Amino acid sequence: MSERIGDSAGLPFPIELMIEATPRSHQAKNGPRNEAWKATVRKIAEAHVNALTEFFVLDPRPLAVSIYYFPPVRMQGDVDNIVKFILDGMVHVLYPNDQVIERVTVQKIEPGTEVVFRNLTHTLERAIDTDPPVVYIRIDDDLSWREVT
Repeated sequence: MSERIGDSAGLPFPIELMIEATPRSHQAKNGPRNEAWKATVRKIAEAHVNALTEFFVLDPRPLAVSIYYFPPVRMQGDVDNIVKFILDGMVHVLYPNDQVIERVTVQKIEPGTEVVFRNLTHTLERAIDTDPPVVYIRIDDDLSWREVT
């Protein structure tokens, strides 16, 4: 669903990322470790963009983000606290600012939790099959969720 922006094309969404690490909570007090986590997210997002064969620009189209966290043990803390640093790590790499994010879905899937995924993508399947901790992220420009029935 990528739209043309002037003579340039925006990034081709959806974009899926997988990070094999434990995410940091925005409530954590250790500044250097928090910055290191955002840098990890940024590095993986940059690697994805750098692998693209065409030139793309960041544009202000509305986006939705889905985050699945597969922790190795029962998660300490609240799942909503991992969102901020993940989104901040992708600013200026996958989108111009986090104001374009209109929807965030986040879910923890702890060991022993049965979840049925339909229509697995290759990246999500890899995330499920990888030993935890794993964070799966999908950024999408599909706005069908705006249609409420």
